[in-house]
Amino acid sequence: MATLPFSAAQSSSVSGFNYRANHSNLFFVRTPRFFNRLKRRNLSVKNITSDQRQELKDPSVNGEASLETLEPDSASIAANIQYHAEFTPLFSPEHFDLPKAFVATAESVRDSLIINWNATYKYYEKMNVKQAYYLSMEYLQGRALLNAIGNLELSGAYADALKRLGHELEDVAGQEPDAALGNGGLGRLASCFLDSLATLNYPAWGYGLRYKYGLFKQLITKDGQEEVAENWLEMGNPWEIVRNDVSYSVKFYGEVISKPDGSKEWIGGENITAVAYDVPIPGYKTKTTINLRLWSTKVAPNEFDLRAYNAGDHAKACAAIKNAEKICYILYPGDESIEGKILRLKQQYTLCSASLQDIIAHFERRSGKPVNWENFPDKVAVQMNDTHPTLCIPELIRILIDLKGLSWKESWDITQRTVAYTNHTVLPEALEKWSLDLLQKLLPRHVEIIRMIDEELIHTIIAEYGTEDLDLLQHKLKQMRILDNIELPDSVLEFLVKQEESSAVDSIKEVKGSDKETESAAEEQDTDAKDVVTFDPDPNLPKMVRMANLCVVSGSAVNGVAEIHSEIVKNEVFNEFYKLWPEKFQNKTNGVTPRRWIRFCNPDLSKIITKWTGTDDWVLNTEKLSTLAKFSDNEDLQSEWREAKKRNKIKVADFLKEKTGYIVNADAMFDVQVKRIHEYKRQLLNIMGIVYRYKKMKEMSPEERKATYVPRVCIFGGKAFATYVQAKRIVKFITDVGTTVNHDADIGDLLKVVFVPDYNVSVAEVLIPGSELSQHISTAGMEASGTSNMKFAMNGCILIGTLDGANVEIRQEVGEDNFFLFGAEAHEIAGLRKERAEGKFIPDPRFEEVKAFVRNGVFGHYNYEELMGSLEGNEGYGRADYFLVGKDFPSYVECQEKVDEAYKDQKRWTKMSILNTAGSYKFSSDRTIHEYARDIWRIQPVLLP
Repeated sequence: MATLPFSAAQSSSVSGFNYRANHSNLFFVRTPRFFNRLKRRNLSVKNITSDQRQELKDPSVNGEASLETLEPDSASIAANIQYHAEFTPLFSPEHFDLPKAFVATAESVRDSLIINWNATYKYYEKMNVKQAYYLSMEYLQGRALLNAIGNLELSGAYADALKRLGHELEDVAGQEPDAALGNGGLGRLASCFLDSLATLNYPAWGYGLRYKYGLFKQLITKDGQEEVAENWLEMGNPWEIVRNDVSYSVKFYGEVISKPDGSKEWIGGENITAVAYDVPIPGYKTKTTINLRLWSTKVAPNEFDLRAYNAGDHAKACAAIKNAEKICYILYPGDESIEGKILRLKQQYTLCSASLQDIIAHFERRSGKPVNWENFPDKVAVQMNDTHPTLCIPELIRILIDLKGLSWKESWDITQRTVAYTNHTVLPEALEKWSLDLLQKLLPRHVEIIRMIDEELIHTIIAEYGTEDLDLLQHKLKQMRILDNIELPDSVLEFLVKQEESSAVDSIKEVKGSDKETESAAEEQDTDAKDVVTFDPDPNLPKMVRMANLCVVSGSAVNGVAEIHSEIVKNEVFNEFYKLWPEKFQNKTNGVTPRRWIRFCNPDLSKIITKWTGTDDWVLNTEKLSTLAKFSDNEDLQSEWREAKKRNKIKVADFLKEKTGYIVNADAMFDVQVKRIHEYKRQLLNIMGIVYRYKKMKEMSPEERKATYVPRVCIFGGKAFATYVQAKRIVKFITDVGTTVNHDADIGDLLKVVFVPDYNVSVAEVLIPGSELSQHISTAGMEASGTSNMKFAMNGCILIGTLDGANVEIRQEVGEDNFFLFGAEAHEIAGLRKERAEGKFIPDPRFEEVKAFVRNGVFGHYNYEELMGSLEGNEGYGRADYFLVGKDFPSYVECQEKVDEAYKDQKRWTKMSILNTAGSYKFSSDRTIHEYARDIWRIQPVLLP
């Protein structure tokens, strides 16, 4: 614990403050000159288009402007940190310990961000630029301090300033909790995109929800995973700026009434207020600072029932408040209950309604009066990150029709030119469907609008395919309609009846004059057709709204997130739509920001890359990473590369000891699989392979073990959704195997199995630089893209995986010899499942051996019958090995043997590692954002003056 330092020498070196000392505490009085220095400091940021820094002179200080450097010195930064510690406190004044140092430092950085944010915002307003708005239910931001000062090029200055104050920058940064706004790749992608948008000077904002308790904090106990609420906001969030003047009313329930003029009004119901919290997002080496606007929910104070409270009915008194606030309590609340489903829908609609109201307010303010709504798509691009923001489609139409007075035709045209949709999954359960009854109850006006869109779609399908072949038409409607298992609209029924009557008249004319036998045959054929083709809903099936179909129909563009995924989207998931609108479908392979994922989290590797490429421009132009390939055999580079990896591995070993208590050997291979726990991601295949390895080791003599196996530390991390029972069984299984293996004296350092609790961005920033083998082993065709595979490759980690998601493109870029490939391919999966259902699958003896070993109780008394049973049988829910663990097991085990052989040759392994980094240049989120901006959003970079 450190007290605020104070000395006469220091007071003379820090201008802009007067000091008063009182015992061990230091008090500051801010002077006008400090504000001038602060303003000059924060606006002085290097622009990526120029190597020269702009000098901003202060006319109020004659003769001193030339002395004001454009990059703040450590003394002035230290003074600013001290000011925030004293005058914007969240802690008691007695000590300047690490938590207080972090908040004060963050607030000091935020000063710079706010000035740049204001400059960016004002310039966008002045120039009335077209702006992209990214709507996402989650953002996996990670810690912000090191990223912010790194992007501002102030890392060294802040490190020196904190040393003056008695702390190390790394220790201070370690006090920051990860923002609990996301869970997996969807949220991390959104955060990488914001970093790239700012860095590349694209005008854009992100919109999300401010979750008070996040998804959950994961604890690992003897019973497996346990969940507790995140506490990331417990000490406040120094990065956010609450905008109490930016709030919007959001309505649920109520009814829709028709006015005398034919217009509609949504009245009554439940109203809550969404309040804006802004988080500045700085670009790298640029003044551009964009915004992530998060919504928090509340109600007006008059909703507090004071009479009920004083009468002792406290629950009733607070009901409206709690009902509003709980919308932003938890990311992805359990939705197995009706209440859970309603809450999820409320979350999604709150995000969409508040964001659309805000976007429209921006447009109206920038446009002036009168507003030309036809120009809306020329100034606004809305990107839906998966189906969660789908309700922005009917919400935009509702606002345009009901509040702005536009016609249906105008509103529908504007919406189709404004919104676009990114698909992130091929899993049927993740292509959201909502009960029509539930939506009708919660959002009655939006259901009316969705019905209108569905009707437009049906008429489009009929216009394209006609009514001659009713079987074909029935198939198209079944696949493509937004409203599933719901009666056809009246206009469509009337049209079909007219077509049928017209067809009957034509048939009569054709058969008139023919013999009775021909006429009778025609009538019989017509009767058979009517018996077979029906458009009536099935009363035994639920009536649903298909959100993904709504996105495809309404969006200007639909993109997948890897080449193989986009092909699956076109040829399987949305094939009927692709046939109708092929021009809508695009691929935009995901990417990750090289700032956070190499430059800042792996400084040792960054220095080597800069040295051998001859420039640090690779941080912005990752194509320069490919230069490393020509040096991959160079012994000096290989030596430096291995030394950097070893230092990172030592950090990982220290981290694992701190978090889990396990001591691991930093000379062993570090084998890592960190991602959301899901059956299709096949952590089960990994741990079954480890069990096989362990069993074989136990059957050998010590000499045989040492000769056969490379020492490994197998590291897992990731969260299983709280209600996903099978995923939680997998977590329990991994931890049980670890408990047994890690305490087996016969095995020692040859094999360790470690599950890292509460995996998040900050954990990834430690593990990824020190990893040597990374597992991306999903069932082929089921992973849309993945982004962790890109981060590992960038950091010189070699991948083992299937031909799935971005693995396909990574393998192409790094070279087939530098990627460990195994498993069935995507086009084979359906046939293999069919073969299994027909009882033709014969499991590999090694796989059967592992299951028997587990059932023998080697890993404790927990009953793993449900888990092992899911890998057996030919059909049935939770059976028949749907994710093909057994099918791919022999190929996986044999591939792991090749990994061992390669690792024994460290020169070969190091070359493979270098070529992975060299080949990862394509997977920067900067490239991805350029493609979105060019092909979908149609926006241009805007450089601040």
